[in-house]
Amino acid sequence: MNSKNIVWQQSAVSRRDRETRNRQKGAVVWLTGLSGSGKTTLAHALEKRIVENDGLAFVLDGDNIRHGLCSDLGFSDDDRHENIRRVGEVAKLFAESGVIVITAFISPFRADRERVRSLMPHGDFIEVYVRCPLEVCEARDVKGYYQRARSGDIAGYTGISSPYEEPDRPELVIDTHESNLEESLALALFFLGDRQIFSPSNTVSPPGV
Repeated sequence: MNSKNIVWQQSAVSRRDRETRNRQKGAVVWLTGLSGSGKTTLAHALEKRIVENDGLAFVLDGDNIRHGLCSDLGFSDDDRHENIRRVGEVAKLFAESGVIVITAFISPFRADRERVRSLMPHGDFIEVYVRCPLEVCEARDVKGYYQRARSGDIAGYTGISSPYEEPDRPELVIDTHESNLEESLALALFFLGDRQIFSPSNTVSPPGV
């Protein structure tokens, strides 16, 4: 912070009051994984299911954020760090307002994700590793980004010419090459219910039970 003359203003409405009214807990469901792993699809399906069951949820999508908040950033390592830092600060505000914010970002660097985790009280940050083998992600890539990256047309592409650092201890791992969307969604919803963050009106059981 560049100025010493800035003071944090406390809201007249507490987080507990908001969560009681919303009948859910605020949280950040941070989906991370390679491009093509299914993050965006799962994020929007989870948002839709929560809202359909009278919950409050909002998706922060990687591409959408770069249309506005982070439109000044490129894809250098420094810009990627700053992109995730900004998203983390926004996600924190959503969680404090009692909303379940679902982020869909590759967020390739472990240190960036841990930095976002450190912004929040324990339990607010839920790291979900949307795991999928690179070859499957490439096969799903209808826009041809991976092929362009392999041919050198796109520099610094995660998984090809830039690393993806897998989470060390994610709260949840979803293997989207082994589970379809409904199965992946059931895993995410069961986790939120188990953590008493959000429980939909219909009973959700873990797949296979």
